[in-house]
Amino acid sequence: MNRHIAGTERKTKNLSHLVIVESPAKAKTIEKYLGKDYSVVASVGHIRDLPKSKLGVDVDNNFEPKYENKKDKAALIKELKKDAKASDIVYLATDPDREGEAISWHLAHVLGISPDAPVRVTFSEITKSGIEAGMSHPRTLDMDLINAQQARRILDRIVGYKLSPFLWKKVRRGLSAGRVQSVAVRLIVDREQEIESFEAQEYWSIDAKLLSASSRRAFPAKLTEVKGEKFKALNKEETDKVLAMLENGEFIITNIKNSTRKKTPAPPFTTSTLQQEASRKLSFNARRTMKAAQELYEGVEIPDMGAVGIITYMRTDSLRISDEAKAAAAQMIESTYGKEYLPSKPRVFKSKNNAQDAHEAIRPTIITLTPEKVKSALSGDQYKLYKLIWERFMASQMENQLLDTKAVDITCGECLFKANGYTVKFDGFTKLYEESKDNDEEEGGALPALEVGEKLKVKELTGNQHFTQPPPRYTEASLIKALEENGIGRPSTYAPTIATILDRHYVEREAKQLKPTSLGIVITDLMKGHFERIVDAKFTAQMESDLDKIEAGKADWVDVLGKFYTGFDKMLTKAEKDMEGKRVKIPDEPTDIVCDKCGKPMVIKIGPYGKFLGCSGFPECKNTKRIVNETGGLCPHCGGKMLAKKSKKGKPFFGCENYKDCNFMTWDTPLEDKCPKCGSTLFKKVGKQGQVYCAKDGCGYVRPADEDKKNEN
Repeated sequence: MNRHIAGTERKTKNLSHLVIVESPAKAKTIEKYLGKDYSVVASVGHIRDLPKSKLGVDVDNNFEPKYENKKDKAALIKELKKDAKASDIVYLATDPDREGEAISWHLAHVLGISPDAPVRVTFSEITKSGIEAGMSHPRTLDMDLINAQQARRILDRIVGYKLSPFLWKKVRRGLSAGRVQSVAVRLIVDREQEIESFEAQEYWSIDAKLLSASSRRAFPAKLTEVKGEKFKALNKEETDKVLAMLENGEFIITNIKNSTRKKTPAPPFTTSTLQQEASRKLSFNARRTMKAAQELYEGVEIPDMGAVGIITYMRTDSLRISDEAKAAAAQMIESTYGKEYLPSKPRVFKSKNNAQDAHEAIRPTIITLTPEKVKSALSGDQYKLYKLIWERFMASQMENQLLDTKAVDITCGECLFKANGYTVKFDGFTKLYEESKDNDEEEGGALPALEVGEKLKVKELTGNQHFTQPPPRYTEASLIKALEENGIGRPSTYAPTIATILDRHYVEREAKQLKPTSLGIVITDLMKGHFERIVDAKFTAQMESDLDKIEAGKADWVDVLGKFYTGFDKMLTKAEKDMEGKRVKIPDEPTDIVCDKCGKPMVIKIGPYGKFLGCSGFPECKNTKRIVNETGGLCPHCGGKMLAKKSKKGKPFFGCENYKDCNFMTWDTPLEDKCPKCGSTLFKKVGKQGQVYCAKDGCGYVRPADEDKKNEN
């Protein structure tokens, strides 16, 4: 085996092999499978990057990047060089994607490895078979992948480093713009403007509750036609006229259509759909989802097995599944649920046209490792996410759900009502898992036995007023879906993009919804006015497509950057000229709080660290205060007010206002109720079944949660 370190000679004895990955956890798992002849070490991400203090890109010389060794990696680089020099061959085994390929390329440069050396290995799963497959097929570095990553990095650097100073001059220091983040903020701002400009339209429905002779339970029916035309009433007067037509009329069944409907399972997860479903079902933000997924991929300690990666690579937009995995799933389904739960042939899910098919969909690596078998070895987040991935994958390989549906036409004079219902004929994949939706509305349920010609009794006939609703604000799940549908960013960019726009205070969370701040609106309006292409979804999607072409070897990365930069530089020059001598003010939010120094009203401002209260008399009065959210409860330790706060990761908790002198804090919610035993504030434990208790030392009062529910009822 040839040595691939420049300036050294091949050893003939005591061959040693060095494998470099990104993560220490991944290194530990892989080393277990490779054995004593291999040493596996971690680069802990990138060891080289563009400089922090300057652009680092020569835009006049084919966009040549000026990479530097990262200062915080100096000691690690020294160790890697030492390890490489002592080894006969160095394998570069970073993640199997653009970013991983680029990290390997930088490692090769720093360690003096020939770019033509076949030392690049990739693992789609960190299992014995996955590692053996990867190590048996070493290849040279893929320059198309590397150039696609370089182009993205340089694009983002140009936009960030050229636009950010413009925002500092025209709005406020410390702001930033980004090629993907600015489009994401625009989507949220545009949606908010749609909501604000929305004018609700009144409309009415006529709904009946009808009784059949065969059942005591009334079933619902809705008026759909009047005199052969679709029923549409815009006010009460129109509705009352139709109700008068129906008064004392006979409701007769004129048609019944019975059919069977198939419901197919959702495909296994891609990165995007995993983030969406984890948001909807587990209330995980995208960053939390990807952290747990990374840990499951890199390896966890399983009893009697040691460290093993229990899911496949988690950055993928492919729906492909290996034949081996399909066969293992089929065997597991048949033995667990029965042969009737297996489809007649394995399912094939079609990936989107622009999907990168280098990896499989996200699935468990060892099908027989059920969530319950590994629960004790996983953290709470790891277990919840693994359960979601395992169940989704297994369900994707199961038989369809079958529904017996019934559509009933009911006439009353010249009016037609319709009733729809269904019963489950065969549960199929839903025995294990059902995909959630942003708007879960499944109409119907079982209808009673009905016959054509049957006369029905009217239990209730009402006209109901409705108003059209504005589009909902984005949640993390629906924003990720919108970014993916619009071709903005890649699966690996969604989590950091959302984290960035929240950290920059361009967007804030209200419950699960994403709402733009006044700062986000100002920045977006400025960008739309002067850098329309940067915040245009179609233009950003085209750039993403160009990056994919670079990766596929169908476009030159320097040409792509050149076309972008020519237009961008013109935009920037024009914006500088148009905005010369002008600044944009971030509007303040008025409050009822009075400044305790000058008596003027306080306003809510947005600074680099978020919202705060400032005096409206600024700059004459520079008084500022933290915004505190009082809960109404009092601290059980010192009697101070209990305040609602958020951790650095955005998780809500509660703490005493006298923080420096009193360190009481809790995840549990303070209630307005007082303890009947000692009079202190009561707290409710986290979770649906959380009991109510008194936190006062020595009290011990506890009230079961179900007692609260009885009181509510």
